[in-house]
Amino acid sequence: MKDLLEKIKIEHQNTISAFIEREGEKFLQVVELTKRVFKDGGKLLIFGNGGSAADAQHLAGELVNRFKMERVPLPAIALTTDTSVLTAISNDYDFSQVFVKQVQALGKPGDIALAISTSGKSPNIISALKTAKEMGLYTIGLSGGSGGLMPPYCDYLILVPSTDTPRIQEGHLLFLHIYSELLEKALFA
Repeated sequence: MKDLLEKIKIEHQNTISAFIEREGEKFLQVVELTKRVFKDGGKLLIFGNGGSAADAQHLAGELVNRFKMERVPLPAIALTTDTSVLTAISNDYDFSQVFVKQVQALGKPGDIALAISTSGKSPNIISALKTAKEMGLYTIGLSGGSGGLMPPYCDYLILVPSTDTPRIQEGHLLFLHIYSELLEKALFA
């Protein structure tokens, strides 16, 4: 067990170090984009499945409430929280439409759609990104490995350099915290 613990620690450290080295510049670009969108009256729509749904809610909470600074709330919506909407769309149409319909209802040109998917292959994520792009939203993907099917639909694609789901999710959480902190500084420092 101790060997496994050490192996996980090393994999985590190596993945996170490589992640920041490779994608750090994109972190800064996405913060600048979000700053501009918020100043222009736009909002952030965030979505994912499973653990990525929890990450979407986590990020919305950090932005609407606060991360480290006392400040005004920021316009972020997790599209993963309204069970009536999610189940109505899934029942009446198909699960692949749960985020598409919400992007259509809530998004407008100049807003941001941030999709979180460890594999980058979930049909509902890809459909929502495609719809967001067609509607004129900026699209940001947060994934791992090669990003699966996300690359053609993302203006910015931030990739954790791993194909191991736990390491990808750890990278995603780090990105969400860095993004929240840098965004607060960019808007309110």
